[in-house]
Amino acid sequence: MAKRAGAGAGDRRWLLRLVIAFAFSQAAVSMARPAVSYRALALGADERAVGVIAGVYALLPLFAAVPLGRRTDRGRCVPLLAVGAALIGVGCGLSGTAGSLAALAAWSGVMGLGHLCFVIGAQSVVARRSSPAEQDRNFGHFTIGASLGQLVGPVAAGLLVSGHDGAMGRTSALALVVSAGVAAVSLTCLRRIEAPVIPVGTTTGPGKKPKRRGKTEPAKKSKSKPGKVSVWRILRTRGVPSGILVSLAVLSATDILTAYLPVVGEERGISPTVIGVLLSLRAAAAIACRLVMTPMIQRMGRTVLLTGSCLLGGLLCAGIALPVPVWGLALMLVALGFCLGAGQPLSMTTVVRAAPEEARSTALALRLTGNRLGQVAAPASAGLVAGVAGTGAPFMMLGVLLLGAAGLGVRSTPRDPAPATATPAPAKAPETPDEPPVPVDGRTDGH
Repeated sequence: MAKRAGAGAGDRRWLLRLVIAFAFSQAAVSMARPAVSYRALALGADERAVGVIAGVYALLPLFAAVPLGRRTDRGRCVPLLAVGAALIGVGCGLSGTAGSLAALAAWSGVMGLGHLCFVIGAQSVVARRSSPAEQDRNFGHFTIGASLGQLVGPVAAGLLVSGHDGAMGRTSALALVVSAGVAAVSLTCLRRIEAPVIPVGTTTGPGKKPKRRGKTEPAKKSKSKPGKVSVWRILRTRGVPSGILVSLAVLSATDILTAYLPVVGEERGISPTVIGVLLSLRAAAAIACRLVMTPMIQRMGRTVLLTGSCLLGGLLCAGIALPVPVWGLALMLVALGFCLGAGQPLSMTTVVRAAPEEARSTALALRLTGNRLGQVAAPASAGLVAGVAGTGAPFMMLGVLLLGAAGLGVRSTPRDPAPATATPAPAKAPETPDEPPVPVDGRTDGH
């Protein structure tokens, strides 16, 4: 089993490269999701069908998340990132050529599986390379990549998609093909993201003797094999269930906004270009929130920030169902984006801190399983609600979901250590003070 380095305190270029890669992959997905909705409408879908297609996006990831998390706990992350970017590109491109709702739903599912692979790998890299004192900051900066993609993607989709003169089928297909090209760009940013490794048997630092296979290292590792930590044990750990459920609510709100705001726009006569701008305003507000999240945590505390953002976000979601003018809708989405921007990075930190150290990738995968469960159930439920009560009803449902998440946020942070005592001077010098490459067992190097 591989033993990884901890924090990369000095050089944070790996985080910048990861943020850029995540921005491109998320831009592809954020561009494709509304384009899929528009293409489904062009193929004759109603509100229920749009909800089902949006749910299929999360169906394959629902079953794949935990096995992928187990695999990542035992190996490297970058191969999973590369596979994820490739699947996103394939799913986006073939969604643009789909001629039926069934094919569109299937390729949307492939795109969702690719996004899951990329996110599991990326979150695991951040968890491994961040010290406890850096986790809030690094996860916050990491999710800026997602917000950048969500900022650019909907605007690009809105500019490319046109509903004039029956052109929506053709222009939505073009948007999906372009998004496939955007996903391919993220593959160029994946070098030197993970901490370097060297084979066992070579030196591990100045003045150190070469480590030998067989005795001490395997004996230490056998007690903490990731596969021995059961899913049930992880879910019973205080803080993990609350973090998963809060994340589910926040992501469901973002997902339904992306999938159903185009439907609201069609009903209220708002053009696809304006809808794309509105979705991007929400993403820009989320970026602003994450840039100032560290001082907000220091001032208010993690629990108050998480609870308050979910509470206000629930009220704003319910307000979208009201027949407000476009400028009012824009203001509501900016405020909503700021509120939702705190939920995802804080839930990541909550799960990472609560989970056993040797099963952090699996715990993050369980969090993503909860997210995908919400992405399957929430759009399908929203489609049923919209078919019965109108297109504004799903946003009322989101309001109730976020209000429930506000209550869960009170229990989502089991402990919140003070920043001043987070990084005391170690009593004993670490084995590798200059953070050289760490030894890895050749049989489990992730290949």
